[in-house]
Amino acid sequence: MEGLRFRRVQRPQVITDELPEHHYKASGTYSGKVFQVTLLSLGGFVLLPLLVIILILESPIHPEVFSLKEPPVMKGCWEPNLKLREAKRQFEDQITGPESIANIGDVFYTGTSDGKILKLIGRRIHTVTRLGKLPCGSKEEESSCGRPLGIRIGPNGTLFVADAYLGLFEVNPTTGEATRLVKGGEEVAGRKLSFINDLAVTQDGKKVYFTDSSSRWQRRDYLNLIMEATADGRVLEYDTESRELTVVMENLRFPNGIQLLPDEESVLVAETTMARIRRVHVAGLNKGGMDTFIDNLPGFPDNIRPSSTGGYWVAMSAVRQNPGFSMLDFLSQRPWIKKFIFKIFSQDVLMKFVPRYSLVAELHDGGICTRSFHDPNGLVVAYISEVHEHDGNLYLGSFRSPYIAKLDLSKV
Repeated sequence: MEGLRFRRVQRPQVITDELPEHHYKASGTYSGKVFQVTLLSLGGFVLLPLLVIILILESPIHPEVFSLKEPPVMKGCWEPNLKLREAKRQFEDQITGPESIANIGDVFYTGTSDGKILKLIGRRIHTVTRLGKLPCGSKEEESSCGRPLGIRIGPNGTLFVADAYLGLFEVNPTTGEATRLVKGGEEVAGRKLSFINDLAVTQDGKKVYFTDSSSRWQRRDYLNLIMEATADGRVLEYDTESRELTVVMENLRFPNGIQLLPDEESVLVAETTMARIRRVHVAGLNKGGMDTFIDNLPGFPDNIRPSSTGGYWVAMSAVRQNPGFSMLDFLSQRPWIKKFIFKIFSQDVLMKFVPRYSLVAELHDGGICTRSFHDPNGLVVAYISEVHEHDGNLYLGSFRSPYIAKLDLSKV
């Protein structure tokens, strides 16, 4: 057997375009790892800054948990319609933010976002006075410029004005002379007057009731106040004879519009965050007490003004649609989401996400809704703040729109 050699039998090979199996598996595993690493890197690149925001940056708000009832179904008196779209804009692009409106005969008065008190006669605009000082226009300048909000006519034909920063004033509409009654920022019962909002004056002019929406937040940060839901708002009374200033009611969540009832023993107060209107007893046997005039409104109430039928007009610039979705209702019990949102977005950016919907309602005793006018999406009337009735027309104020809207009631 010596000299014999064995040869290994060669198996036939099939030639294809595919790589050997072991090589394919190795290549696939490598590609998968590269993809996973790339994906994780991109995810980390995006998520890491967000984690830094969540863990390091402090939220400007410290929201409280509170609960709202399920919004009422918008039917019956609340049935959506387009009646507000019958309104006609006046003084468009000539004024900005005419929050509140008052009149003496056919002469109207309003306060605007540039700190002025204006007199409107026909199509003409006259400046009565400026409560603050220039410059005006930016959020930072608002506190020195002033922001007149609620405005009323006193028994002697003078104007009573609530300026969010500067205080309560009595203004002579002819001369423009302004007398400060209460100073903004003043400390009352241990808390500052940080956000003076609306006011009501008794027929004899001896008492002025007004809302201070918050002792923590100023008007320029009103969205922070709404989202935080702080119960630090108050109703106060100013005695024009003794000049005494007292707290009538406290621990309200964004008290806003205020309206005296005919007997002048109580006032209606819009508690905006809670979507309700409270009745605060300011005189008589029930003085110091409070009850609810209407609860669970389909929107968030602003100013309250009398109607010619003995009821009250209530303005709402945002609604709680049912059927539909209400972001503020959803967030009310989720404070951690609110904190996160305010870490990322500014108030101006967030306002763009608030659906516009203007709603005006007439309410009577017992909180009974008798009629309502709507403008879904705020196409004609946006950011409505007040409804002022005069001579068969509704004059609609706004906290940021560049016009006053006029609605002829005979057409709706």
